[in-house]
This record gives sequence, structure tokens and C-alpha cells, in this order.
Amino acid sequence: MSSFLLHDLATIALCWRLERRDGVTLGFTSHDRDLTVDGLIYRAAPGMLPSSISVSDGFDADSVDVKGALTSSAIRAQDMRAGRWDGASLAIFMTDWESPGAEALILARGELGEVSISGEAFEAELKGPTSALERPVVEQMSPECRATLGDRRCRVDMAGRVRLARVVTSDGAVVTLDALEPSANAYGYGRLRWIGGPNSGLASLVRSSAGDQVTLREAPAFVPVEGDLLELSEGCDRSLATCSARFGNVVNFRGEPHLPGMDLLTRYPGA
Repeated sequence: MSSFLLHDLATIALCWRLERRDGVTLGFTSHDRDLTVDGLIYRAAPGMLPSSISVSDGFDADSVDVKGALTSSAIRAQDMRAGRWDGASLAIFMTDWESPGAEALILARGELGEVSISGEAFEAELKGPTSALERPVVEQMSPECRATLGDRRCRVDMAGRVRLARVVTSDGAVVTLDALEPSANAYGYGRLRWIGGPNSGLASLVRSSAGDQVTLREAPAFVPVEGDLLELSEGCDRSLATCSARFGNVVNFRGEPHLPGMDLLTRYPGA
């Protein structure tokens, strides 16, 4: 047990370390002044309030609710709505505010789950490591490929299939670029990653592409401006025909296109 818990006069401070997927890291503390732990400043304001934390020795998924205030400089409502905090890692620990970081007792850690906003406050669920046990352990059969283009199961070389471009104009989900696609609908089912501009750090899924235009599945969280830098990755519709004709990668196809499905039961002669 940490020695600071044995003091006659308690000097305990709760700390929260939030790290987004784009690398932005913030620290908060329940103490009445800022604390520095491992080079990161844990701010006393805005404060954060956790629910009661319980840790079991079973395999049930543990979760913690964390509440906090929305501010213009730390956690902004528009960033949450844009998805910047989705999947962010969170660690809650106790430390001695007289000597911050000398000793620390981890209370909970995991990823942020569902986030809700109410007025000037937010509430987020922390999913602990045991939540991974709720995920399926085997894949379900499907006629489409279950691999992602370019991953270790697909093995398609993405060198030359990822390109940089800049925004010329934007109209909702349709973005016009300063470069043409290498082939018809090359970026369809692919991904667009924003590098510059107000959407920097976010990613958008591409529905289709034609010439110098890409159509996103949803309009970006913030309106792009001319000159914004972005990265485009080619996509795949996960069909066997595309895998064979476009990528020549049938040997690594991860689907069962010829396996009869439930529609076999509804077939009849002459249909």
C-alpha cells in the first residue's frame, strides 16, 4: 500500500489523465491547486467528479462514470460532438499532493465510452480492460471480405495508394480537391484524414470519388476552408470481384462469397 495513505493527516489528491487518439493529453485534479506529475500539469479547474469506483476480481465488465465541466480552453463541446474524444484513454489515480508523483495508486484505467453533453457539463463512461471480454472471440461468416485494405491479413501494399491533397472547395459532404483520382472511384470506401484546418486530427469515411471530387458519408464536423491539407487512402468495397480484378489479391480474401446464405431457404424452382 502507498505510504501516503497511512498518514494521520490525509494528503490525498485524485488525478485524471486524459489522452486522445491524436496525442493531445490533459490532466485534472480534485486538489485546490495545480499539480505536476511526470511533467504533465494537472489542472485544478475545470474540476472532474468521478462516481464511486468498484473493482471486482471476476470477469464482469467494470465501468466508471466521470463528470466534468466544459470549458473553452480544455474540453470543448464541439470537440466532443466532432468525435475528438472518442476512444480516448483515461487513467484515474491517487497521489500525495505534498509530493505529487512520488507515489501513485491507480484506481481505474480504460477508454472513454459513451459521452453525453448536458448544458455546460459532460458525462462519460469509462470502459475498463475487462470490457474487452464482451467482444466476439470468433468472426462471423460473410460474403464480403472481413479484412481492412492494407492490414496484415489483406497484405495489399498501400505504398502509392495513400496521397496528399488540398481542399479547393467544400459543399457539405462533397469536397473538391486540387488533384485527380488515379482511377475511377479509387477512394470509394476509403478514408480521408484531415491534417490541417479546423478538422485537423479527425477522419472521414469516403462514400465515392469522381475526378477531383470526393463524397464523404457524412459532412465533416467543421467546414473545411480552401488550402486545408488532407490525406486520402484508397478504398475497397470488400467484394471478391474487386479483390481479384483491381488488387489481384484473391489468395488473401477473407470472406465466403460462394457459401449459401439464408436466402437459400426462400428459393424455389423457376425463381
